[in-house]
Amino acid sequence: MNKETLQQLENSIQYHFKDSGILDKALTHSSVAATKLDSNERLEFLGDSILGVVICEALFEKFPQYLEGDLTKIKSMLVSRKTCAKLADTLGLAELMKVGPGMENSKSLKGSIAAGALESIIAAIYSDGGFDAAAEFILRLFAPLIDQADAKEHHENYKSVLQQHAQQVLNSNVVYELLDEKGPDHDKCFETAAVLAGKRYPSAWGTNKKEAQQMAAAKALIELGLIKEED
Repeated sequence: MNKETLQQLENSIQYHFKDSGILDKALTHSSVAATKLDSNERLEFLGDSILGVVICEALFEKFPQYLEGDLTKIKSMLVSRKTCAKLADTLGLAELMKVGPGMENSKSLKGSIAAGALESIIAAIYSDGGFDAAAEFILRLFAPLIDQADAKEHHENYKSVLQQHAQQVLNSNVVYELLDEKGPDHDKCFETAAVLAGKRYPSAWGTNKKEAQQMAAAKALIELGLIKEED
């Protein structure tokens, strides 16, 4: 990698390497390396684990109200090959990868190879600058996706939040009562209310039973003061 390309990449990832050799290895695919030990495969293995730890800790600290299943769902989306490939594309890693003949136009270059390159870069930063430097890079890169994932998950998570509150605070479970349904079979609407510790909370309508339960849980959370009405 020439000096100008190295500087462009370092500016893109906002980290400057003391040892540029490890960065070069992080961008060397096994299809062009003399041996697999000369490729980025070992770095990819390490980077995958570092990414998982950093994302798990970030989600654990950011979302104290989420249950294990909710956290796992967000984490799986964030560390997926698809997400990593998209982020690698924003950094231009695919164009910098050294690959073997015929690989330049391969779909995997923009997919699994690019995702592996990102994981390798994470490991390279870790090896060159330590865990904090790698974590800073990961959190800076993934922060917008973490916020987007939360916005989506929060909308789908009212039932989980209400159930957690019921179990931890009231030592109870939530029951959903179907109060009414209207419309023809192919286009029904359902009215549902959440019942918690013997109290029925305001009902809500939905285009299916699941949606009605989610909206009923949201109304219960509003009345309990756990979320604001505009949420």
